[in-house]
Amino acid sequence: MNVTGEINRIVEDLYPELVNIRRKIHQYPEIAYNEEKTAGLIFKYLQDIGVEAESGVAKTGVKGLIKGKENGKTIALRADMDALPVNEENECEYKSKIPGMMHACGHDVHVTCLLGAAHVLSKLKDKFNGNIRLIFQPAEESVGGALPMIKEGVLDNPRVNACAALHVSPDLPVGQIGVHYGPAYSSRDSFEIIIKGKGGHGAMPHLSVDPIITGAQLVIALPAIIRQKIEAIKPVIVSICSFQSGKTENVIPDNAVIKGTVRMTDNETKERMPKLMEKIISGIVSGTGADYEFIYREGFPATINNEDLTDILVASASKIAGSDNIKKYSNTLMVSED
Repeated sequence: MNVTGEINRIVEDLYPELVNIRRKIHQYPEIAYNEEKTAGLIFKYLQDIGVEAESGVAKTGVKGLIKGKENGKTIALRADMDALPVNEENECEYKSKIPGMMHACGHDVHVTCLLGAAHVLSKLKDKFNGNIRLIFQPAEESVGGALPMIKEGVLDNPRVNACAALHVSPDLPVGQIGVHYGPAYSSRDSFEIIIKGKGGHGAMPHLSVDPIITGAQLVIALPAIIRQKIEAIKPVIVSICSFQSGKTENVIPDNAVIKGTVRMTDNETKERMPKLMEKIISGIVSGTGADYEFIYREGFPATINNEDLTDILVASASKIAGSDNIKKYSNTLMVSED
């Protein structure tokens, strides 16, 4: 039997077990840095199939190592494992048993896929050289658990030469695989604008500096002007997602707070963005007589796939799923990965 046939046979045998694992993880979701049960399940599974494993990496992360028959390069495979603070409204036998928490982003599937891959690779370790580093990462949905794991050496000993991960997609039928060449996901930064006006009575606005009027101008103008200042071929999104000010209907408040997210796909634009935004904010706010504080927080960089490795992935996946089931995306998704 060739390797492709052997992989298919192992996967077919594993399938019922993996379905049960995914449903168990789904029933007991855990949010960032609370993934104790999930990590325990992962660690035990790896031990049971004879894979070298270590838990407690960057608090709740788990790493494993599968060594091939001879020395060679090391490829890392990564799955995120945290859930979201979302109440599940689905009705199914494996519905979340934890109120207010749900695997709404598919990380339960990601973990299960990587456990399945670990099982397959551990059975085929005499057929490849080098190593497979397994990375089960916490806290992707919030502060980002990737960097803490890197700082704790998950990409070292042995040094990782390449890394691959996946994400489930509701846009693709089961059995199809989507791939991106180059930018796959955007970067993710955030910002906060505190507009400092002068409060007063709603009947005498001329004696006040209204932060709501200033903020309203920013809400409309900021995304539009940013779009005009960036080359049209570069995807950029500035979304205002929160505007808070005032408590009653007849008092002009002192302050307003605007919060939002910024998404981009290239580093040059990412470096320009804070100064560009502040220049626009300063111009609008000063024109109304208000003052402001601008806080820009850099988040995750864009996810940019190596094209040579993507070629390898397409060729390999085609052998398993068939070339007709490989979908090549041309547009970057403006969501982010840590």
